Amino acid sequence: MAWKNEENGSLETGAQDSGHARLHELGYKQELKRDLSVISNFAFSFSIISILTGVTTLYNTGLTFGGPVATTYGWLIAGFFSMLVGLSMAEICSSYPTSGGLYYWSARLSGKDWAPFASWITGWFNIVGQWAVTTSVDFSLAQLVQVIILLSTGGANGGGYQASKYVVIGFHGGFLLLHALLNCLPISWLSLFGQIAAAWNVLGVFVLMILIPFVATKRASIEFVFTHFNSENSAGIQSRPYIFVLGLLMSQYSLTGYDASAHMTEETKNADKNGPKGIISAIGISIIVGWAYLLGITFAVTDIPSLLNAENHAGGYAIAEVFYLAFKERFGSGTGGIICLGVVAVAIFFCGMSSVTSNSRMAYAFSRDGAMPFSSLWHKVNKQDVPINAVWLSVVMSFCMALPSLDSLVAFQAMVSIATVGLYIAYAFPILLRVTLARKSFVRGPFNLGRYSLLVGWVAVLWVATITVLFSLPVAYPVTKDTLNYTPAAVGGLLILTVSSWILSARHWFRGPISNIDS
Repeated sequence: MAWKNEENGSLETGAQDSGHARLHELGYKQELKRDLSVISNFAFSFSIISILTGVTTLYNTGLTFGGPVATTYGWLIAGFFSMLVGLSMAEICSSYPTSGGLYYWSARLSGKDWAPFASWITGWFNIVGQWAVTTSVDFSLAQLVQVIILLSTGGANGGGYQASKYVVIGFHGGFLLLHALLNCLPISWLSLFGQIAAAWNVLGVFVLMILIPFVATKRASIEFVFTHFNSENSAGIQSRPYIFVLGLLMSQYSLTGYDASAHMTEETKNADKNGPKGIISAIGISIIVGWAYLLGITFAVTDIPSLLNAENHAGGYAIAEVFYLAFKERFGSGTGGIICLGVVAVAIFFCGMSSVTSNSRMAYAFSRDGAMPFSSLWHKVNKQDVPINAVWLSVVMSFCMALPSLDSLVAFQAMVSIATVGLYIAYAFPILLRVTLARKSFVRGPFNLGRYSLLVGWVAVLWVATITVLFSLPVAYPVTKDTLNYTPAAVGGLLILTVSSWILSARHWFRGPISNIDS
């Protein structure tokens, strides 16, 4: 099998690269540079999952709702079901290795009549969810930098500098700008940075999980780490199962973003094999490394209420307080803890960089099929084969999604809740189509689950349905405008917008994925 490459006039053969051949069969010409190895593909997903990012950002949530029991066992529960979701996605990715990822899968799996609607819904949930991920990552980095500055200048109870919300949003915008500039570089550079990010996450986790409990003068017992259930700070909620469920959010939020491996397939060698490997290995290694990190940090936790107290050194930022106190009580100075927080900050920075890369590839693919306003602008690539306009679109949208934080952090949390629930809905939709409408017609790729495909797929779909309900429950009682969980409003609002835009406009002109290869 051979065809002429429209870009350079050379002859390409299916034997050269199975991913390239499969992309051509699916109706797309090669426009992005196919230069990523399986390790690079894995590195993008692994650095977006970024254990140091997710655990650090939401460790307060884990300690508040259930404490050590919720973090220790909740991580394994969320990890197990996330792996099932990932396995189902990997199987579909093997058959359809395109940058469009989830929305393209939905189009192919739903059949000709439903393809435009299915890809429209999936695509918008996916891209908005990805923008929300970048928003939450870079905003959490801005907050961590603010805490580092606070501790470096004396702490919250020692006259330290407390940055205003305007300074924090300025940090957020600055980090997004840096990530945009980095993503203007050729993919070979991003591949290198991605591998450095993956190594930094692994080494950082192992250094911190050993160093912090070793330095700490007070350590928790094994019994505390594996059996203590915290219900003292649970905001009026009395039911232990309810509290435990809310504590799962930390783990589930952390194990998000592995669709990046699918979005990078048009730049990955032998993507029908290596894309699935990237998804599965990113989840599996994250589960193991993340659990080790959680155990190590929790062994340095002895007084949960003091860690969550807004009047402590770190202003209530639990992990920052753990790191700071470990060194301060041992050496009389918390400088070592601040340096450790710097290690985490670098990991979060890399996470944001990779997240923008994934965002831009999704925007590139979605606009290539005409689904976005001004689509012709967003799917252009520059001389380095980078979708540069899609990069800048992604960072601008992520900055705008953080602006509600200036009015209310509650409103901001509603926005970024799409990062977990909305994105997992996008994950589950093509899997649902795979186990229903495409149950018999789906053509498996090199990676497949064999006879377990339908079972794994159904469990994955049911898990996403479960967490969608659980994470929409109130997180405090009595329920007021300041304690209301706005997740249903945020996700429901996105659903209403996508469906109404389909009914009023898109159904007349959007036809789903469109081949860009002339017959």
